[in-house]
Amino acid sequence: MTKLGIVITDGVGYRNFVLSDFLSKSKTQFNEVLIFSFIPKEVFNEQDEVEIVELDAQNEYFHQWFVRKYKEIAHLRLNSENNFGIQDNLKKNNNRNISPRGLATRLIYFLTFFLHSESVIQSLERIQFRFIRRQRAHKVFRQVLDENPVDTLLFTHQRPPYIAPLVAAAQENKVKTVAFIFSWDNLASKGRMAASFDYYMVWSDLMKRELLMFYRRIQSEQISVVGTPQFVPYTMNEYQSTKAKFLKKFALDSKYPTICYSCGDVSTSPNDPYYIEIIIKAIENGILPKLNLLVRTAPAESGDRFQNLKQRFPKIKWNHPSWNLIRKNHQESWSQRIPDATDLMDLRAILNYSDLNINMLSTMSLDFMLHDKPVINPVMGSGENGLGNDRRFLQYEHIKYLIQSNATKIAKTPGEVIEHIFYYLNGDSDQNNRKAFVDQQIGVPLSQTSSKMVECIKFINSCRDI
Repeated sequence: MTKLGIVITDGVGYRNFVLSDFLSKSKTQFNEVLIFSFIPKEVFNEQDEVEIVELDAQNEYFHQWFVRKYKEIAHLRLNSENNFGIQDNLKKNNNRNISPRGLATRLIYFLTFFLHSESVIQSLERIQFRFIRRQRAHKVFRQVLDENPVDTLLFTHQRPPYIAPLVAAAQENKVKTVAFIFSWDNLASKGRMAASFDYYMVWSDLMKRELLMFYRRIQSEQISVVGTPQFVPYTMNEYQSTKAKFLKKFALDSKYPTICYSCGDVSTSPNDPYYIEIIIKAIENGILPKLNLLVRTAPAESGDRFQNLKQRFPKIKWNHPSWNLIRKNHQESWSQRIPDATDLMDLRAILNYSDLNINMLSTMSLDFMLHDKPVINPVMGSGENGLGNDRRFLQYEHIKYLIQSNATKIAKTPGEVIEHIFYYLNGDSDQNNRKAFVDQQIGVPLSQTSSKMVECIKFINSCRDI
């Protein structure tokens, strides 16, 4: 008997592993598949025919938080040389509040200036897990695994701190742990993983090299290149739609090309309203030809910040992703926004039938490139010109690869946005660059991703402990 446990931490994990074909592929290869869910049980569809074990995210005690925070800041210190993204996050994480955690954070920053080696980080993780094993959450998760035994636990996100007690329980129960690296920027610019896992799944050979570089104790044989299930729904028949339905749903004029502006959340993409206004004014003033402008807001927020734009420019069409906030009292409330199948149909139609995408350096660039659609990335904010400093992201490692690929056009002024729109409307010479960039970032074809992941987990299941 072989049993696979899948740990869903948030709405994105639900989208990637439940709304894709990963579950159906897993059920053909394992005798039993269980989902250990940090999102409410009721969001799952009964037709998936898998058992759902609902888990509560346990709060950390101060001493646990201190050790984890030290570990994360030490990781950033260790890897900050010649890496602007990590330097930027190191700066952003510093807490200047006059509070116990604010004061403790400043102490951590002082200590990690001197003590931040990989050996120090590993020692801290051992201390962290000793604290965890004295906590009630550890006993709860051990009982969960005793009552729901599995051979392997697949963690669909490697960073949420509340998964650490489950990793500790798995280690004590001799359950193999596998972490899927959540997003394209997680290694090159984000903080430390929540724990050390037995095995890792990554998007590409590039991500594998990054993992080996940033986590010096990990061995090459612990890593499998599997692609990412994030884009697999684009290959599935149930999410297909027609252009006629797309045009009708968003009230678009079939005579004109469609530009989709896809937003980030306000913390990373505060200038979205400004960029949208540049485009709609250029259309209304005749600087650009007649176009449909469709704006897709970020799933992680409500879209309230665009109310002023809606009132002033009624010709803009809007897609607010169908991601419902189902639990408000949570330490990471964004993680409790859950998508439904309708949103995947809407998104796939937008990708299929839009002619051009504009976004501020988000992963949506990859979504559109997978559909061979041109992309423009506006970055006009310097932090000193009245706009949020989004131009700094051009120095992030994963964005440097994007710039070097020449797969998109970067717009640093309003005039460049208009110029690039004309360029793509009048012809497109960047198709080969887009394909090369997608191949660099995603190492397995979408049609093979879920099967590849399941195959790797089965192999891991048969391996001796490392």
